[in-house]
Amino acid sequence: VQLQASGGGLVQAGGSLRLSCAAAGGFLSSSVVAWFRQAPGKEREFVAAIRWGRGSTYYADSVKGRFTISKDSAKSTVYLQMNSLKPEDTAVYYCARGASLAYAPAQYNFWGQGTQVTVSS
Repeated sequence: VQLQASGGGLVQAGGSLRLSCAAAGGFLSSSVVAWFRQAPGKEREFVAAIRWGRGSTYYADSVKGRFTISKDSAKSTVYLQMNSLKPEDTAVYYCARGASLAYAPAQYNFWGQGTQVTVSS
């Protein structure tokens, strides 16, 4: 499975960005697709996840109410809509695919290349 992440950029605090994660060949209905982020000097952390088949969504407390994960089955793409961005959201964002819901990066076996999100104050 090849994952292609895109949509990062530079935005002012309070602004919005939408990240995309496209899968060549599509996602299995049993898959879980997640977004993680990693800031300089910090560990990679869970942001949000969606069960591809059911569409159930899960969020880290730090982004709940600001970020929305969604999917477009026809395009085999998962989106992360990020609103009310804060400087502490600055990180490289990665999408990943796993066989089950997990909050640890090690449980995901396919990763996209990462896209930089920078939020200025």
